[in-house]
Amino acid sequence: MQLRAARRSDIPTLRAWDREDHVRAAGISGWDWEEMLSTDPDWRDLLIAELGDQPIGFLQIMDPARDPSRYWGECGPDLRALDIWIGDADRLGQGHGTEMMRQALDRCFADPAVRAVIIDPLTSNTKAHRFYERLGFAFVEQRRFDADDCSIFELTRADWRPGA
Repeated sequence: MQLRAARRSDIPTLRAWDREDHVRAAGISGWDWEEMLSTDPDWRDLLIAELGDQPIGFLQIMDPARDPSRYWGECGPDLRALDIWIGDADRLGQGHGTEMMRQALDRCFADPAVRAVIIDPLTSNTKAHRFYERLGFAFVEQRRFDADDCSIFELTRADWRPGA
């Protein structure tokens, strides 16, 4: 698997993934792809996971303290926040999400200043909670983002297992 920068030519694929039941159920569909892919700020990476030349998933890695939308509020410096999903339901349960997370975490912690990575699955998405816990993330708190009840999980540098 490789991660590459998302491109405007990926928009039809991303829109198709937005319509997938498992993506909608996770509360992560309906992003404004044209807007997001029209800029390339240095505080955010939008990535497509590919097997060969086949796109299978999406990752966003961002510095939440520098996000102008202030989605994460006052969260302090030296963090990274992730959004991740597998696009097509037939790709679920095959280890692709684990590999995507391994590569994303390696990218995040390659910067020695990064002290932790945070993620915000819906509180109702207990399957995602177990997935993140298996990767070493710990539950921090429940938080409401707009209309979504989310559970915040954090993986600190001390708890990260490189390449795992």
